[in-house]
Amino acid sequence: MKTQLRNHVTALFLLAPIAATFTALPVTALAQPATPEVRSLEVTSDNGVNPGSRLRFKMEGTPRAQASVRIRGIQASIPLREVERGVYVGRYTVTRSDRIEEGAPIRASLRHGNRTGMASYTVPPGLTSVAVAPPPPAQLRIERFQATGLERVEPGTELRFMIDGMPGAVAVVDLPGIDNNVRMREVSPGHYEGSYTIRRADNLNLSAPVVASLRAGDRVVTANLAPPPPAGDNRPPVIGNLSPREGDTVNAAGPTVVSGNFEDRGGSGVDPASVRILLSGRNVTPEAQVTPQSFTFRAALPPGRHTVDVTAKDRAGNAVRRSWSFDVAAGPATVPLQILSHSNNAQVDGGVTHVRGRTAPLASVNVKVHAVPPVVGQFGVAQQVFSQTIQADPNGHFEFSFTSPFPVPGTRYEVSLVASKADVTSETRLVLYQRQG
Repeated sequence: MKTQLRNHVTALFLLAPIAATFTALPVTALAQPATPEVRSLEVTSDNGVNPGSRLRFKMEGTPRAQASVRIRGIQASIPLREVERGVYVGRYTVTRSDRIEEGAPIRASLRHGNRTGMASYTVPPGLTSVAVAPPPPAQLRIERFQATGLERVEPGTELRFMIDGMPGAVAVVDLPGIDNNVRMREVSPGHYEGSYTIRRADNLNLSAPVVASLRAGDRVVTANLAPPPPAGDNRPPVIGNLSPREGDTVNAAGPTVVSGNFEDRGGSGVDPASVRILLSGRNVTPEAQVTPQSFTFRAALPPGRHTVDVTAKDRAGNAVRRSWSFDVAAGPATVPLQILSHSNNAQVDGGVTHVRGRTAPLASVNVKVHAVPPVVGQFGVAQQVFSQTIQADPNGHFEFSFTSPFPVPGTRYEVSLVASKADVTSETRLVLYQRQG
């Protein structure tokens, strides 16, 4: 039975006149023993789910894990940061493209190593029905909001902010990913200035807007500033470290993990909202975990060939696309292995012996060749004359050559081959004899 979420309207610190808060117990808990556990989730909104409203998240659970929240209607996964042992916080600004409905599922996740604990919640009726605050009086307004230093975000960089608006107000700047707001000082009537120096421990998230607030009494106005991309960023990001790899065959037992990394060295970074993941023609982006650094999708897939198509853009607008395919085995996965150039117990001439074979596309083939003399003691009982791991081409073909240092007629060559791909192996053996005379 789903646990009802408590919802109430309250003031949110000094930043907004209206806030909706709810605390929920999990509807379903998916964590298993020894996996991270999500114990509670609290969400606060300064204006319901209207565009521009800010959602704040507070999760409690197993400490020292990677936390995130996903809400249906918001494409990107919302990362949370551990601010004290077992307490994770995060923020999200609702955009015009978001569609958050009453009763929409909320999934809270904690990941530690290769184990993930999850809990499910729903958006309560009160959160989407919070009334929009009436516009503030005309005299309380932000006429200009500027910032410098955002194009060079690294430890030690000083960010400077300037706000022009109504004099005599309280001015702050909210940096996404940093818990403490930047307090502004009124250096002249209606002109506010402030600064913040980035620390190594900061997790500044410039994929979200920087928000300035002016407060006078119980009235607040805000202005958003989207940081500009770094100058000269005209190179698209790269999608790498794919799993499964191109041409891989995976077992149908258990879920298949489709993942990859985004790399944009020296660039503006990938915008998670721009990422789109198609799996065999189906858009699975809402079900995936997407960050500026990576994407991950887990599901039980039917047997057969599956194609993945991923597109993304960095914050400078440079686009990237990567497509690849892999196979899901109908039963226990197997790797075919066949020798093409020689039949078993065939005779070969002295000198170089060439062997050709076929296996799964891009599989690894480990080859070992031992020479056994026709007379014991002629040059020992057996000697290894070849050992190498080779990779098949995209069509599965492979070949190798070996030369015996003792081409004595009647010498027996024992060839062992082990093909492996996606943790599945196949083995075969071939025996050849040195031709007489």
